Amino acid sequence: MEPRFWHERWAINQIGFNQASVNSHLLRLWTELTIDPGARVLVPLCGKSIDMVWLANQDFHVVGVELSEIAVAGFFSENGLQAEIETRGAFKVYRAQGFEIWCADFFALGAEDIGDCTAFYDRAALIALPPDLRWRYIKQLNHLLSEDACGLLITLDYDQSLIAGPPFAVDEDEVMQLLSPDWRVKRVADLDVLEQGAKFRQAGATSLMEYAYRLYRR
Repeated sequence: MEPRFWHERWAINQIGFNQASVNSHLLRLWTELTIDPGARVLVPLCGKSIDMVWLANQDFHVVGVELSEIAVAGFFSENGLQAEIETRGAFKVYRAQGFEIWCADFFALGAEDIGDCTAFYDRAALIALPPDLRWRYIKQLNHLLSEDACGLLITLDYDQSLIAGPPFAVDEDEVMQLLSPDWRVKRVADLDVLEQGAKFRQAGATSLMEYAYRLYRR
């Protein structure tokens, strides 16, 4: 996906991927990772997700990365946060207590930029990317995260022939191919969310499976 695609989606407010409530898998499964309070949690392609507010309320330091400044500014204003904005080279960094969101191309960041992130949360990053970018995404994720990192990954799986992504279908076999070389991966939840996916129902989908995976760095 070209950056222009996402800039246009945010510019015209075509952001059906943005959820109004905290993800149920995050609420139920995050504590099982037993991450130390105060840990830096990387949230790639974060948009203005309310999930980040929940993470910060659990005493984690949220490190988001988002291409669209409309999304970044919207997150802070909608949550009543006064952001301090710093220019770091080609990037802008928005900060408020508990939050640090980089307005940047995820693939352009270095580990020295975002600091020691020992955990990550991905609800809408991997499934936002077409197949040819997914290996590159995982390679960059591995580069940015600490060697003892853990995380929670949430994917969707459906009949891709019925509707074009994003979000794209990423089945369990692909998750294992992408991540098992560097991570211990376990599927810990599944949920059919077709009732919440009007465009998928209209396209004729009979299921829209949301899968959650718990990951630990090898």
